[in-house]
Amino acid sequence: MPWLGLEGAANARDVGGLPASDGRVTAERTLLRSDNLQGLTPADVKLLVDDYDLRTVVDLRSTHEVESEGPGPLRAVERVRHVHLSVLPERGEATDAAADALFTRREKALARYPDDPMCALYLGYLEDRPESVVGALRTIAESPGAALVHCAAGKDRTGVVVALSLTVAGVEREAVVADYAASGTRIEGIMARLRASPTYAPDLEERDDDDRHRPRAATMEAFLTQVDERYRGALTWLAKNGFDDTDAQRLREKLLA
Repeated sequence: MPWLGLEGAANARDVGGLPASDGRVTAERTLLRSDNLQGLTPADVKLLVDDYDLRTVVDLRSTHEVESEGPGPLRAVERVRHVHLSVLPERGEATDAAADALFTRREKALARYPDDPMCALYLGYLEDRPESVVGALRTIAESPGAALVHCAAGKDRTGVVVALSLTVAGVEREAVVADYAASGTRIEGIMARLRASPTYAPDLEERDDDDRHRPRAATMEAFLTQVDERYRGALTWLAKNGFDDTDAQRLREKLLA
């Protein structure tokens, strides 16, 4: 797994090198994913902008998170475009650290898929904010250089958007699931950073078991299977929400070496 080794992020990596069904692989330094970018050091910013040619940041956090955290270091870089596309309903002070609270506030969440609460939450992104999901994929495809997708932890909201992007590109499902699950190896660092933030710490005060937050391969397998069964696949769902064949082809060309 090509981790970026940033000082100010715990879950930043390049999704290049993943095998696609046509024999190609995903291009390196093209699609990056990360947890919160607020703690990036000057060296981190230089690495991303100069070495990775970062040109676009896709921020999946809620409006509350963005306003509470304030502008991060990359905001000062004029050549980097920032696109805010929350995949959570804009109700109250929602964060992905408060996933349990989302379930209790919205009874229909677990009804979507009672076998896996996180899969139920992911399906909610598609139901509640399809325009943000589609916008994120289109923004990745249109980026003149590398695009970086992030949320707070870089595992759930980011995991879904990256998984859908890779699926459109034709990446083998096993590789899509493995990329998602890789965030589990960084869960201690991810949670330590969230607990150090006034924005996220209150949501985590009574939930100190890091393993509870660890992404599991079975969750992404269930999510992709549900997308197939409910919507006849990611491409069909995307097409119904305005992401047409031209968009899909542009994203494939962007991501495949």
